[in-house]
Amino acid sequence: VPRVGGGGAVSALRLPWRAAGGLATVATGAARAVAAPVLAPVGQVARAHVVRTCPVPVDLDAVTAVGDEVDDPDGIDVEPVWSRARALYASGVHPALQLCIRHRGEVVVDRAIGYARGVRPGRPIDPDTAVPATTVTPINLFSAGKAVTALVMCLLEEHGHVDLDEPVATYVPAFACHGKERITVRQVLTHRAGVPALPAHALDLDLLADPDVVRDLLCDLRPSAVIGGPPAYHALTGGFIAEAVARAATGRSLRDLLVDHVKAPLGLRWFDFGVRHDDAALVATNVCSGLPIVPPLSFVFDRLLGMPWDEAVRWSNDERFVTGVVPSGNVIVTARDTATFYQCLLDGGALDGTRVVSSATIDRARRADLPTIDLDRRILLPLQYGTGFMLGTSTISLYGWNHPRAFGHLGLANSFTWADPDRELVVALLTTGKAVLGTHVGALLGLIAQIHRTFPVAAASTR
Repeated sequence: VPRVGGGGAVSALRLPWRAAGGLATVATGAARAVAAPVLAPVGQVARAHVVRTCPVPVDLDAVTAVGDEVDDPDGIDVEPVWSRARALYASGVHPALQLCIRHRGEVVVDRAIGYARGVRPGRPIDPDTAVPATTVTPINLFSAGKAVTALVMCLLEEHGHVDLDEPVATYVPAFACHGKERITVRQVLTHRAGVPALPAHALDLDLLADPDVVRDLLCDLRPSAVIGGPPAYHALTGGFIAEAVARAATGRSLRDLLVDHVKAPLGLRWFDFGVRHDDAALVATNVCSGLPIVPPLSFVFDRLLGMPWDEAVRWSNDERFVTGVVPSGNVIVTARDTATFYQCLLDGGALDGTRVVSSATIDRARRADLPTIDLDRRILLPLQYGTGFMLGTSTISLYGWNHPRAFGHLGLANSFTWADPDRELVVALLTTGKAVLGTHVGALLGLIAQIHRTFPVAAASTR
């Protein structure tokens, strides 16, 4: 606009634009007011079906259950942590979650929120079929159960039944074929055995229920990764190889060994590979949620799991899976039971006067298998493994920033279980929505960060 008359004309010329801007603002506000009742339901439908979120009740307290808790021994307020857990549930990705936290040996959080069964993305809550979750609802640990399987194998070594540094073929001679004669049991438990996947035809629940057939399949495997090289996550094979070794060395299944050596001594209700057929209907249902997994991410998970992500989740709800023995992926527990297990390990292998495992065995299992943090060749994340455990680091890890002595395991896909000696802390977060990306990511990271802030490093930890 040219300057005319010292700027007065400029102001006059600008006035219509300002007026137009004001009218536009009014018009936009009116349009929003008219459109909101129409677009809001559309947005909700898109969120439920495209992002795959579950309905969330307005009153979260109405779907919250609280177990036996005590005040934190250091007077720490745990409510900020629970507020973050509520936000994770409110994201709509998880039909249910359980959180149990033990600090300095005491259970300071034992809570559940949401629905164990009868709630799925994109469907309204039906009060006649929706079953509220409680702190005693059994939930599948998925891969977080690998730590349990590994602990049983470490116990077998402690009792003189196996040597984890011996080849698998020492116990299962037929395993030696196709160049596998030097693969050790420990390499299996640390994801360095070079046999990370079962063949496609083996992914059959009826077939996997027969341990003899599974053993033959394992023996026929050909290495597809470097034996003894960088870790390449063994999603299913590791647990089945452990089962074959345990049966050969003791004549007993991992299920029986877990009951006798861990579950019964600790007095746990659910802590087992699968459940009895009579209890199958009590297990929380897992759902596919979050953004659909599409290429290129789907290629990674198809290769990792041996099947599409959604199919793996459907598998997990099949009664054959729920009642079977899948040592890498179907330890069924509660968050409290899981926290009890890790508290026992944190306390050097004994809890409430009952010794389960020696402190030396735990120390060996927690020791890093490799001196460096390597990129897992199948998960495609930098991870450091112990014997069956995913380890924390002095930088960023699964358990937050600067948790160098933490040990635990992640379970598909947002279940986190760990113990941290430096914080005298045990955490078990179990979730039933199976999502990688979605509306929950910020809330999940916020929860992990809040746990880190709430429970600082103990002043003089001797664990």
